[in-house]
Amino acid sequence: MIILLFVLFFLAAGVSLVLGIRHTLHMFQLNSYQYQAQGRYFKTHLFQTAYPVIGLVLFGLMAGGFAGTSVAAAAVTGIPGIFYMAGLAVLYRPKKAKKKLVITARVKRLILTTVIAALLVGILSAVTVGGARGSWWGLLAAAMLVTTLSPYLVLLANLINKPVEKGINRYYINDARRMLKACPNLKIIGITGSFGKTSVKYYLHTLLSAGFDVLMTPESYNTPMGVVKTVRGSLRATHEIFLCEMGARHVGDIKEICDIVDPHMGVITSLGHQHLETFHSLDNVVSTKMELFDALPEGGPRYINGDNEIVKQYGVAKGAVTYGLGESNDYHAFDLVYSEKGSTFKVQAPDGSVAEYTTKMLGEHNVVNITGAIAVAHDLGISLEKLKMPVRRLEGAPHRLQPIAKSAKLTIIDDAYNSNPNGTKMALQTLSMFEGVKVLVTPGMVELGSEEDRYNFEFGVDAGRVCDYIVLVGKKQTESIQKGVCSTDFAQEKLYVAENLQDGLNYVYSITSNEKIIVLLENDLPDNYL
Repeated sequence: MIILLFVLFFLAAGVSLVLGIRHTLHMFQLNSYQYQAQGRYFKTHLFQTAYPVIGLVLFGLMAGGFAGTSVAAAAVTGIPGIFYMAGLAVLYRPKKAKKKLVITARVKRLILTTVIAALLVGILSAVTVGGARGSWWGLLAAAMLVTTLSPYLVLLANLINKPVEKGINRYYINDARRMLKACPNLKIIGITGSFGKTSVKYYLHTLLSAGFDVLMTPESYNTPMGVVKTVRGSLRATHEIFLCEMGARHVGDIKEICDIVDPHMGVITSLGHQHLETFHSLDNVVSTKMELFDALPEGGPRYINGDNEIVKQYGVAKGAVTYGLGESNDYHAFDLVYSEKGSTFKVQAPDGSVAEYTTKMLGEHNVVNITGAIAVAHDLGISLEKLKMPVRRLEGAPHRLQPIAKSAKLTIIDDAYNSNPNGTKMALQTLSMFEGVKVLVTPGMVELGSEEDRYNFEFGVDAGRVCDYIVLVGKKQTESIQKGVCSTDFAQEKLYVAENLQDGLNYVYSITSNEKIIVLLENDLPDNYL
């Protein structure tokens, strides 16, 4: 019986340790290996964070003078430990993930360092406790402590590995810079903005491909190492233009990418209230985005959305080519006609030339983004007339107001990529253009710091005025949106709070109507937010 208890204890400890390390690695990877973001995860998962206190109490009992020093007493004392670690295994059990843990070289190094740290902590506690109470007590206490501390051992391992990771990254960065310098005729265009940068990058790639061999950072590869990976893996000597998307969550992030690629031209698609949790203020957002213009050589062409209110507020368009719907912009879009099938509009260039365009893209904001892409392509020597067919062929960036026809009666507008206050307004404006039953499915917005509740409340107010049905994903996360919806005349029986996205979609599929159903999927939070 005693042997069986020991076997069960160490088996439970082993399973819990492996699951705890795996779960923490997954969440830490989703949080971009940032301690601040991981701290937010701990705060929003309080039960999971507080539960290990039980393990520390049990460790204290095993390390202290509880229940004698005999082997039998050790085995019996281990019984609550078995139940505790079974609870840990349930907390850390693998679940169906939207974005799975990717076993990169960095993750492998983290696992190795975590295992070494766990062994050192285990040996130290086993020797300390075992010397005072006996070897079995020492082994039990060591297993209990290591299992309980597994999430924090991963974070410690990342701190230990930091110099190594910096050295590896520096090697790859230097190699990417060497490759870029080996292409002296390559024109590098940096693209950033609080929103719209990925869409403009995709549009520019299509338009510029009408006259050049173009490389772009794929999908949302907009971090320093994402850019480096693109250069090292895809850059060829024949490329003439490199479209480099630049994302940022902290002051200095754009400068870091600019220091790698040395852009010749720059596009700022927008300035807005996004990632305020890490930027802390709008001033920091603006100064960080402007790091792109600061990095350009003297006389390097710069383009900016002249309609953007914060651009106007901060007066940062000086010396830049402006684009948008306002008549004062250098590239001015006008005579817009919208429908659920796309848009038709005209663009006038600074030289007075005008051309009319048709696109499948939905919404006013996409016309602005396309106009920005037209401005860059035209200044690089492609005539407005020659851009007509590329504009007609434009496809939207994945998960950014991307219409998907599920059936003759159901269309989903996929706008699942990282929502923001301006983006929600544009998405609802686009939804309002459709005829039929309008349904919103959303978990709301995140990373807006102290302003998050206010912006989500306003989102709820706007949604209540546009939508026929509203599906909120996650009860706690969407409380502010629900309050906003309830402040309008929206029919409460058509508001549904879903446990998860699949539950929400099941509700959507249960809606019956003789009219066409249009579903706006606005934001889809990764697992570390749920």
